[in-house]
Amino acid sequence: MKIWEKGYTLDEAVEAYTVGEDHLLDAGLVVYDCRGTIAHARMLRRMGILDRGELSLLVGELKAIETLAREGRFPISRDDEDCHTAIENHLIRKLGDAGLKIHTARSRNDQVLTALRLCYRDLLTSCRERMDRLVAALRRFARKFGRVALPGYTHTRKAMPSSIRMWALAFVDALRDDSRLVRVAFDLVDQSPLGTAAGYGVPLELDRPFTAKLLGFSRVQQNPIYTQFSRGKFESTMLHAFGQVMFDLNKLSTDLILFSMPEFGYFELPVEFCTGSSIMPQKRNPDVLELVRGNYHVVI
Repeated sequence: MKIWEKGYTLDEAVEAYTVGEDHLLDAGLVVYDCRGTIAHARMLRRMGILDRGELSLLVGELKAIETLAREGRFPISRDDEDCHTAIENHLIRKLGDAGLKIHTARSRNDQVLTALRLCYRDLLTSCRERMDRLVAALRRFARKFGRVALPGYTHTRKAMPSSIRMWALAFVDALRDDSRLVRVAFDLVDQSPLGTAAGYGVPLELDRPFTAKLLGFSRVQQNPIYTQFSRGKFESTMLHAFGQVMFDLNKLSTDLILFSMPEFGYFELPVEFCTGSSIMPQKRNPDVLELVRGNYHVVI
């Protein structure tokens, strides 16, 4: 059964086109959708729509789905369309009426947004943590080798005296600025959309601050119309932040590739970080750095 089903069968070609690969891509959202659904269920219990027993059954089954998803054992079929429908169908099969009640006061619109926002927060947090580790490594590198002289280049020609310290700390400063952009993106997505339904709210008294707190959001996104047309807007802000991070990683990788060439010889890459050639035994290829450079263009 589809969440939107109205008693007719959708044309197969239309279904295949509209579903696309959503049922495959959504595997990464199952855990987040379960979290959002648990919070929604707890609110429905406060409203008296669910009784205590129904809530207990729903929370237990949703946590079981989370476990299955982490183990790769919660399949989403093309007939389901997406993880949201797959989860609700599972709840209905397992729990009957309790499963049918879970969509009360919720549209797939705010349901999808909630799962995505939870996912984005984790991605942005992970990004900042990794950037912090890279900054710490660059600082250690600067402390250890900072006094070593390094030519400063302009127009790919030696221009002025410089040092390892100046080179390494340039990327520290760059990544600190990038981290500010990532924090801005995090602040935008750290608003709970749950309860805005399809863009105009619902004619029920929802406790949106309650669900926002359960899900760890810093605040509620108040206007339901803006909540819907912030879709894409917040993602573009995230992509801008990620693009700036990759811009600096691209430059860092380029310098390391160039300066580790025998013709320069300023740096030496550990062989454990390099791949080889199938025909040239002397080759040590900086593939990791080359892939980082390539991924900059993927993000852009």
